[in-house]
Amino acid sequence: MQKEETLEVDIQRDKIDLAKEQQLTGFGLRVIEDDRMGFAYTTNMERINETIEMAVSNLRVNEPDENFRFSEPSSCPRVKKIYDKRFHEFEVSDAHEFAERIIDKVFDEGCEPSSGGFTAGYLQTLIINSNGVEAEYKSTGFAAHISVNAKKGDIKSTAYESDASCLMSLKPEKISKTACRIAKDSIGGERIETGDLSIILDYHAISGILGTFTSAINADNVQRGRSYLADKIGEKVANPTISIYDDSRLAGGLYSAPVDDEGTPSQRTPIIEDGILENFIYDIYTASKGKVKSTGNGIRSSFSDIPSVSTTNIILDFADKISFDDIKKGILVTDVLGAHTANPVSGDFSLEANNPFFIEDGEIKYPIKKAMISGNIFNLLKEMVMVDSRIRQIEAFITPRIFIEALRVIGG
Repeated sequence: MQKEETLEVDIQRDKIDLAKEQQLTGFGLRVIEDDRMGFAYTTNMERINETIEMAVSNLRVNEPDENFRFSEPSSCPRVKKIYDKRFHEFEVSDAHEFAERIIDKVFDEGCEPSSGGFTAGYLQTLIINSNGVEAEYKSTGFAAHISVNAKKGDIKSTAYESDASCLMSLKPEKISKTACRIAKDSIGGERIETGDLSIILDYHAISGILGTFTSAINADNVQRGRSYLADKIGEKVANPTISIYDDSRLAGGLYSAPVDDEGTPSQRTPIIEDGILENFIYDIYTASKGKVKSTGNGIRSSFSDIPSVSTTNIILDFADKISFDDIKKGILVTDVLGAHTANPVSGDFSLEANNPFFIEDGEIKYPIKKAMISGNIFNLLKEMVMVDSRIRQIEAFITPRIFIEALRVIGG
């Protein structure tokens, strides 16, 4: 069962286009009998008995599978900094003011907003099953984003920035200032020749590319033969200085919770340690098929859906690093466009580089007009090096900037 509260404000150009508040309570039910599973949900708490009858009816027409089962009772970790009680004092007018501060700062920086938004959300989750599992927790989330235009004479450029937190700690002026700096720095881009060049992937860029990697560690894809990593447990698949974890217990993690949506306790799962592939991520169903334990990665998109395998907070941990100042020559890629077009099985990608800059002797020399980068995520894992110490969480990924010695760059 889930109770959701959402405050949302949309920005279109320099106007608040839409401000809304929404509350929703829903109940999702799975029933297992004779190795068959049925599911139904409702938003009407007076129709729970009908929902149960519907789930049982659905069960009877589904195929049996011995791997359907529920979680067993177990102690759950206490996860810190995922709930901010100040949300309940937050009103639509406050969300409106937050968005106005984003817009005002964009103009202060000499740019124009094109689109953006701010969302604040509260979620209360209760999970109960017939095995005796009972888990309840609260969480909050705050997110903001802005796209801006910068202009110098007849030359224009655009940029985007976003930030998110479980706590009410976002700084609207910082988000706008970053977007405007990137946009203004991108004016007057120069052409670049096609070739293999050193690349620094900024936070948004590496997070976009890593989506292909998460598909490969998903046990459902592994079991269906859709993962490049399927037969590589125990093998070296990355730079020995890299370890990668899925950690749903992380304090303040955007995808942290004491249990997953099946009631399995959260944990820190080593995916890669010192370059060696150690584990995939599992929900209860795929764990049963694989004869292993669930890693606590049974996630619902909402109460109206059944759980399936999904990552939580993916942490990239490096044993050593290089300094941005030590990079002799290369390209800084701020973000990428088209990450969804990457091949989830082979890992191949060819993406447009957004707001790329040419770097020489640790300094940004000039913006690049147009470029694409192409490569393979599984090759990148073997070459990744951490740049400096600052870490950010973008979507599911907690990562530093990443340096790649050589990546194909297609100039335009």
